[in-house]
Amino acid sequence: MTVKISSQMRAGATVIALEGEINSTTSGGLQAQLLQLIGHGSFVLIDLAGVSYLSSAGLRTLLIVYRHAQQMDAEITLVGLSKEVSFVMSATGFLDFFTIGEDLAAELERAGL
Repeated sequence: MTVKISSQMRAGATVIALEGEINSTTSGGLQAQLLQLIGHGSFVLIDLAGVSYLSSAGLRTLLIVYRHAQQMDAEITLVGLSKEVSFVMSATGFLDFFTIGEDLAAELERAGL
């Protein structure tokens, strides 16, 4: 299983959509790709609507991405969390690290993009 990643620039924001399972097999490659997409002072929306599973390795990847964003003075918002992914992130305290949006369209509108 792989994680498909697509990214696009939308009115000053980097929108990243992920699809698949984020686990020990896929997290290393995903981490490298995500880190490259976070620029200094950037606004990044990561759409997790297509993510069906998030393991502890996936949580570690998101934590590394979060810390990198802090160093780059970038803002990351996660959108489209399924109930399962939201539960895992909530149970481990990871929801406290990120701004969470309901869905991509609503978050783009909220940000005025």
